[in-house]
Amino acid sequence: MAAAISSLPFTALGQATERRGPLYSVSRTSASNVYGYRIRTGPVSDPISVRSSSSSSRMVISAVTDVPTVSETKSNFLKAYKRPIPSIYNSVLQELIVQQHLMRYKKTYQYDAVFALGFVTVYDQLMEGYPSNEDREAIFKAYIQALREDPEQYRIDAQKLEEWARSQNASMLIDFSSRQGEVEDILKDISERAGHKGNFNYSRFFAIGLFRLLELANATEPTVLEKLCAALNINKRSVDRDLDVYRNLLSKLVQAKELLKEYVDREKKKREERSNESQKANEAVTKFMGEFKADALSLRQNGGSKRGVSHRDKKYLRCIQM
Repeated sequence: MAAAISSLPFTALGQATERRGPLYSVSRTSASNVYGYRIRTGPVSDPISVRSSSSSSRMVISAVTDVPTVSETKSNFLKAYKRPIPSIYNSVLQELIVQQHLMRYKKTYQYDAVFALGFVTVYDQLMEGYPSNEDREAIFKAYIQALREDPEQYRIDAQKLEEWARSQNASMLIDFSSRQGEVEDILKDISERAGHKGNFNYSRFFAIGLFRLLELANATEPTVLEKLCAALNINKRSVDRDLDVYRNLLSKLVQAKELLKEYVDREKKKREERSNESQKANEAVTKFMGEFKADALSLRQNGGSKRGVSHRDKKYLRCIQM
């Protein structure tokens, strides 16, 4: 059953997005890799440097100091939340944090509220039905802090955009640039950075954030998404690819959780049946012992010492007298 959810291909989202050079040190080698690159464990010290040689196909890209490796980010998450996480959730979280680590430490990465809304949407849908709401939020906090970001800011920004979107319609969403407001200013900033092609990092969470805005505004017509992408200077084809994968993942996630619920309900029913059978067996034994003692007592009261009492009945008498 764990495989039903843990096999959800979150990496497919990464393959559907535009890729730019990462900010951390990578080596193109045959070692274990993520996205075809091996993450180096040593610290990075040079601002940006590229070394190549005609005698070797090895290429090293280094940038920005104090960038953690994927394993360090995963380790920080596990240190921050030390309680065991059921495997059906943990396996997906571990894969997801690797993907987000790669986005987080790209050279062009810059946090924005739409990205936060996209991640919060995915996380809440993934963790829906988790046994404890308190633990679910503690895991969220540990996850974001492992990426050296602020979990409270994610929640606040996501809620802000959701409340704003509920008060919008299709035309208001598209015309954000001509209006004043806190969220409108956020969208204007994104549009300006995306228009400069290099100061904006598109990601699958950004696409999901856009989709969530349209969903809450009841503006899910394809033409609205096309116009909104144009206003934000975002490549709509990339958004379409990521949203197709996202919808497919949601469908698989729903199916996996339904299978899990059926499994849990079935096991619960089996336990109840075994408990009922055990209770019936105990009741039968109790009833038999009661009848046994009653019969033995009756034999004793009716002259168990008289001749004619069978050998078996005498054994009953001895048992009840013990």
